[in-house]
Amino acid sequence: MKAKQGASTFLRHMVRWMALVNLWLAASVGGAMAADEAAPVRIVAFGDSLTAGYMLAPSEAFPEQLAKALKAKGHAVEIANAGVSGDTTAAGLERFDWAIPEGTEAVIVELGANDALRGIDPDVTRANLDTILTKIRGRNIDVLIAGMRAPKNYGKDYEVRYESIFSDLAEKHGALLYPFFLEGVAMDAKLNMQDGLHPTGPGVGVIVEGILHKVEELIGRVRERRTDASKS
Repeated sequence: MKAKQGASTFLRHMVRWMALVNLWLAASVGGAMAADEAAPVRIVAFGDSLTAGYMLAPSEAFPEQLAKALKAKGHAVEIANAGVSGDTTAAGLERFDWAIPEGTEAVIVELGANDALRGIDPDVTRANLDTILTKIRGRNIDVLIAGMRAPKNYGKDYEVRYESIFSDLAEKHGALLYPFFLEGVAMDAKLNMQDGLHPTGPGVGVIVEGILHKVEELIGRVRERRTDASKS
């Protein structure tokens, strides 16, 4: 009888212990998942001088001002500045592999302005950006495309062919689109340097204010992807 009672007591303790272990494991996994979902979203701002912050202090450049604005709204982010002044879409494509490191979760693509300034055939610009976006999406990275407008001196045909690139590729690749990166800043002397092309620090602030809602949508896509991954 004592042996049976002892065995029964042992089994009850084992059942209780296993239940506690399962609860601990569930809590640990859940905690790890929650920690992962709460980790900063890793974004790369991939562009030309408008991203790099030409003639600006690092704190005034687009990635830094954007990160500050997002953090003020409660978003945990890390934004790498992968802007290189003078870059065309071809130059961006050449440095893609080292500009977008492992662990990147989202990319803001701001390229094409220098193509237009140099009068590069829009078909070439389209092909380069298409390849860049194919590479990004092939790595399951979410994308926001910042569009540009063509100079008026090349004629209507060039303008239409160039400006359609960004919306067409956003639709093709399922990317988010901010139609004009310099919205509210272009042609405003108070917000641009003497060259009339590059925004001042306050000008970058206007850009950030305009694009912020789209970047928040981009962050939402990343967090949704994390949640889906944690359930699988």
